[in-house]
Formats: sequence, C-alpha cells, structure tokens
Amino acid sequence: MKIVVLGAGLMGKEIAHDLIESSQVGHVFLADLHVDQSLQFMNDLGTDKLEAITLNAERDDDLREVIKRGDVVINALHYQFNERVARAAIDVGVHLVDLGGHIGGITEKILALHEEAIKKNVTIIPDLGVAPGMANILAGYGATKLDEVDSIKLYVGGIPTQPEPPLHYTEVFSLEGVFDHYTEPSKIVGKGTITEVPSLSGTEPIYFEEFGVLEAFYTSGGTSTLPETFKGIKTLEYKTIRYKGHAEKFQLLVDLGFLDKNNTVEVNGENVSVRDVVREALRKKIKLGQKVDAVLLRVIISGEKAQEALTYEYEMVVKKDVEKNRTAMARATASTISAAAQMIGNGSIDKRGVHPPETIVPGKEFIEEMAKRGVEIKETSHRSAMIVKW
Repeated sequence: MKIVVLGAGLMGKEIAHDLIESSQVGHVFLADLHVDQSLQFMNDLGTDKLEAITLNAERDDDLREVIKRGDVVINALHYQFNERVARAAIDVGVHLVDLGGHIGGITEKILALHEEAIKKNVTIIPDLGVAPGMANILAGYGATKLDEVDSIKLYVGGIPTQPEPPLHYTEVFSLEGVFDHYTEPSKIVGKGTITEVPSLSGTEPIYFEEFGVLEAFYTSGGTSTLPETFKGIKTLEYKTIRYKGHAEKFQLLVDLGFLDKNNTVEVNGENVSVRDVVREALRKKIKLGQKVDAVLLRVIISGEKAQEALTYEYEMVVKKDVEKNRTAMARATASTISAAAQMIGNGSIDKRGVHPPETIVPGKEFIEEMAKRGVEIKETSHRSAMIVKW
C-alpha cells in the first residue's frame, strides 16, 4: 500500500518512521511546505520507501494532488486543517485518519461528512492520537465485553521521568495545544447527564508503580466522541496525569489571564499577545531536549455482564527509546495512527464513512499491533457480586 503523511514535523516524521518499518507499506510520501527537513530525514534513514514532496496545505488543489498519491492519507498537520483535509480526501476518494484536535467542534464537522464519505467509498477516522485515540479504542474494546456499560474513566498524561522544579513538566507536544486543553471546558457525563466542567478542576490522586502518587484533573477534548457513542452512560470522564501541584500552578496562569488568547498589552507602542509571550518563555524552561519522557495511560470500563458487576482496566507505560531518540509521546501517538491507517489499507477495517475510533478500530488487533512496536498494553478484569434487580 502507498500512504501519504501530511506534515513533516516531529509527529509526521515519527509516523513515517513507523510506516517504513512495515512490510505491508510499499511507499510513503512525506509532504510539507518546507521540504528540506523531509529530505534530511529521508537521507538519515537511507530508505527508498520514503519520498519527500512539497505541500501547501492552504491550497485545496495542492492538497488534492498530494492526497491522490496514496491509498490512505495520514493527517499530521495542525488541527486547523483537519476539516479541509477531510473534504479533499473525500473529493479524491482516498481513506483518511487524523491526529484530532477535539477543540472548537472540528471533529463534529468531520463526522458530519459521513454520508459524503460513504458515497465516495471512503473511510475516515478522526481523533487518532493517544487521547483522544488510543484511549477511545481501548474504551470501545472494553465496552464490547460488557452487556451494559455504566462508567468509563480515562487517565492519560505525558510526563518527564526525572521531573525538575518548578513545573515538573516538559513539552512533549505543542504548548499551544496544552494551553487550549487547559483553558477550554471539559465535557463529561455525570449521573447520566452530559455537562461541562472547568479544565484544571477535579484534581484527584492516581498511583503508577515507579512514579508513585501523581495527580489527575479534567482537561478539554479527551472524551472526544465518547459521550455521543455511549449515550445513556452514567459516568464518563477524562483526566490528564501530571506530577502533584501542576494543576494549581497552571490555574494561577489561567486566573491571571496569561493563557487568554484575547489578552494583549501594549509594549513600546506595540500590542503584544500575553499568551504568546508566556508560551515562548515557558518553552525555554521546559524544553524536552534529551530528557526522557513517559506516557502513562489507564482506561477503566465498568458495567454488567451476565448479571455480574464487571470492570475492565487497560494500563500502559511507555518511555522514550533513548537508543533511537524517539520520545514516548511520539512513539505512542505514531504507533496508534500508523496501525489504524494500515488496518484500513489491508482491509482489516472495511466499514466506510466517518467513524470515531471506539466504534471502528478492532481492540484486540490494535493491542497486538502496539505490542509489535514495544508498546505494551495490559488488560486486567475484576468481577464483583451478583447484581440483583428488583
């Protein structure tokens, strides 16, 4: 199969790296506006399976021409391009997966293209990162093992293995994206009702062996499409994992208006975005560099099976591959979206239209694909007493 990867940033290159290691993939096109970094990456890998091509994603005709080269396209561009890329993929009849960005209704707009995708015999799966993405797939898989689902709780976070004060955090993906997730409201389901709560709220302790007691708190976007998929569920929530004290420190920045996109100040006669200044100042302090990061995930699905209370739990801890200099976040994210793209390409996923990850990506096969990449996902289950209904 031939696969086009849009975007040659860190994540795009990681995805391309995973693809070229697959025997199922014959050719990979890595497309970006600035082709120099793609060419350097290609030369470093020394493979003839990879081809660097130029793409101006602002031009719809350019997008269509590039997308037409593949059997499946993987969108690793900034999420502002997701709807445009989806429409272009449908126009030319090419399957698509994207990394998501469940902010501002972007994913909802792509899901609305379902009938158009069916007419063009195209499969589109949005929100295929770690969270949303991997977490959704595991939630959907656990749910298939129950007769009735009562609760889904998702906990995911990228953290440094050796935290340094004052924030005990490193930039494992776009700080701009982090700010969005910290400032937009978080959609959850509580007592059967969909509601919104402030991000950075709802802090609770969470324990992971080796890391000890951490904290988890609400952030936006993580529940993604799950509230619609599991209508009628009693509890559904997503929380981000960090070292203790993180939420309180960033809440102060929010309260001061430092992360507000509309907050500007005048400096030497020029209007300056406070958020932009804070982002660049923080980036200097929390740059990942050669530090080792880890991605922690726990997905807990509870409900009923044959009149027994039953809980399935999925847990993952993945660390940076120091030898290959591949960050944990990049490994987990690239593995997820690459595996799903290949499942479409080889026919393992053959349903057409636009579908959220939890309803279309086969969980058992997904876990097996992750294991092949050194990303181990452990499943445990726990049965409770017999449920008696009056």
